[in-house]
Amino acid sequence: MKTYDLIVVGSGGGTKISTPAAKLGKKVAIIEKEDFGGTCLNRGCIPSKMFIHPANQLLQAKNLGKYHIKHTGNFEVDFLNLARRITDEITHDSEGIEEMYETIESLDVYKGEARFVSEKVLEVRGEQITAPIIVLAVGSRPYVPPIPGLAGTPYMTSREALRPEKLPKKLLVIGGGYIATELGHVYATLGSEAVFFVRDGYLTQEDETVSDAFQKEFEKHHMTHYGSTALSVRYENDTFTIRATQPDGSVITETGDALFMATGVAPNTDNLGLENTPIATYERGYIEVNEYLETKSPGVYAIGDCIGTYLFRHSVNFEGEYLFGQLFGDDDKSTIDYPPMPHAVFSHPEIAGVGLTEQAARAAGIDYLAVTHTYKESAQGMARIPEVGLVKLLFDRSSKQLIGAHIIGEEAATMIHQLIFAITMKATSDDLLKMIYIHPALPEIVRNAARKAAAELS
Repeated sequence: MKTYDLIVVGSGGGTKISTPAAKLGKKVAIIEKEDFGGTCLNRGCIPSKMFIHPANQLLQAKNLGKYHIKHTGNFEVDFLNLARRITDEITHDSEGIEEMYETIESLDVYKGEARFVSEKVLEVRGEQITAPIIVLAVGSRPYVPPIPGLAGTPYMTSREALRPEKLPKKLLVIGGGYIATELGHVYATLGSEAVFFVRDGYLTQEDETVSDAFQKEFEKHHMTHYGSTALSVRYENDTFTIRATQPDGSVITETGDALFMATGVAPNTDNLGLENTPIATYERGYIEVNEYLETKSPGVYAIGDCIGTYLFRHSVNFEGEYLFGQLFGDDDKSTIDYPPMPHAVFSHPEIAGVGLTEQAARAAGIDYLAVTHTYKESAQGMARIPEVGLVKLLFDRSSKQLIGAHIIGEEAATMIHQLIFAITMKATSDDLLKMIYIHPALPEIVRNAARKAAAELS
């Protein structure tokens, strides 16, 4: 049995620990059961944005009429070649990671599924290895509910939707979260008719003002069945048929030539052999860790989607860098201290947020001020003739400190960054007004919202 200084299971966020440790001369083993680079590179955030960008370009071109720019004829989407290009680029990047690993002398690569056979012993394809430090960065996978008739049908999850073999004429989408809205937007913009089955509403974790605005705009362009629960799925003659209940108890039926299941994720922990270790999990399978990201098994750590704290690539990057500093760097031994965690939804319209939502501030009993400013009320925003767009800021009334920021509209994911910085630095409404904003530029919307807040808080 081989002994290493460090074993990392997972080559996504786990590379933030494995690669720098190996470059320090530590004997490192990295285990990967699928494509190198993890979910984000191969089956998530990167290929999805590579589809979203051309979809948004097409959408902008189709909407040129509002600027009195006329175009004749139809736009043609070469969907299969678009998909092939994206797949080829992702495959090339993934293979490049494996090639990079092979250049590091002190790092061994194991291809296969890892399983604990005892507390500190992992087995991969019949070979057992051990280390005093083990990091689990095993990620998550699409969760598919047990809908009668679904098993055995060629439905898509995000995996298949990002490596498509055709552009469906009519796509049935079950789900209303960020995966459903991003990829549903892609397929609908590129030529599919998309029909959504949404249980509670679109993007319900967002600030209520933003989710309401998104819902009103999104449903203008996409057929939506709200409050629906799928009763059964049937697949015959290349056609999916969904029967679903409505809030009033009635049953509806929809047919389409493709079905996209976007119903959340589940951690990849069920086949790890955790029962052979002291490692504990929560009810849904997420691994329990303490404030040092350590599991119930001393020396075994977990990061990323499999702990369920945050489900973003930027969060696992932060966790990996923190853990490397604690284990092998010069960092003082300290608990993990997450800065404000931002997020974005790259659907149409685009959404970004950081800090508390209004409903969270209300539930916490915080005496807060909420202000909004629309895109249409600024020069650059007005120039874009937006159908929807606003900035919402939340301030603690006593300290005037910014505690939440939420944006819906063009370039939301870019605009949010100055507000990430502001919340991280505990800036007040007055602080946001100390800087000079370029005129005319979209961030003036932030300034104008801050002006409203400063006037009321003074």
